[in-house]
Amino acid sequence: MRRAALPDHLTNGSFSLRASDKAGVTRTRTAAKDLVTVSRGIRVPAKSGATGSLALRAYTDLDDTSILASLSAAHIWGAPLSARWSGDWRIHLARRRGFSFPRRANVVGHLLTFLPEEVMEYDCVRLTSPARTWLDLASVLNVAELVAVGDYLVCSHGSAFPRSKEAICSMEELRDIISRHPGMRGVRSAREALDLIRVGSDSAPETQMRLLLVDAGLPEPVLNHVLFDRRGVAVLWPDAAYPQWGIALQYDGEHHAGAEQHLRDIRRQDMTASQGWLEVRIGKQHIEGEHPAVVSKVRLALQSRGWSRNDR
Repeated sequence: MRRAALPDHLTNGSFSLRASDKAGVTRTRTAAKDLVTVSRGIRVPAKSGATGSLALRAYTDLDDTSILASLSAAHIWGAPLSARWSGDWRIHLARRRGFSFPRRANVVGHLLTFLPEEVMEYDCVRLTSPARTWLDLASVLNVAELVAVGDYLVCSHGSAFPRSKEAICSMEELRDIISRHPGMRGVRSAREALDLIRVGSDSAPETQMRLLLVDAGLPEPVLNHVLFDRRGVAVLWPDAAYPQWGIALQYDGEHHAGAEQHLRDIRRQDMTASQGWLEVRIGKQHIEGEHPAVVSKVRLALQSRGWSRNDR
């Protein structure tokens, strides 16, 4: 006998039996072999290929109290996580204190205290706000990793950039979340990280580059700096800059390996030189290892432009 078609909103990701009951789907239909039971009361269409929030939405639809938190919320917000955490797809599910502890397969349960603005609906799931997610991560990430996530959340670019960008949350929201939870686990790391977060870093490697330079005693580069030509037209947007010494730092990620991008990089370097600036190109290999090469590379560039340690 031909199976009854599922309602469209149940076909593209996980769904709870609570949701299918509301949609009028029989329990016989939800037991069919074209649906995978991933956890008690949760089904996923076998061919959906669901990822991200679509794969996790059923977990917050099981009841009115379940909330995605910690690493799971970070995945939904798109936060950059280091290799040791990016592959951890266990589901971090929280409930407010006073409710039962979340217990099910592949779920890391939490009982937490939330203020009303710290839980929200986003992309079909109930999860912690960006700022609260960042603070929860402070109990598992090291300070550098926490800075990278913070940089990602507050990153914004103004209208002078080719593509303007709005922050996911503000520095003020990060400060406020710390002040509201002074005794929370990891709050000391969060305070330390907050002092190092800057607006304008587009990627975790760019954050790492900046932190390495500062840790080595070099001047902190400026983010969101724009170079204008004589007509006042924006022409260059370095990843980081030393305006005092006319140095532009450019981090070239893996996408710079293509031939077309290579030509764009050459044009950018020529434009930088035409503005009287020096471009320093940094790659992944320069920020790795016990003694990252980015430090000596940038130090030499600064010295070539007249910088000395007395200028710090």
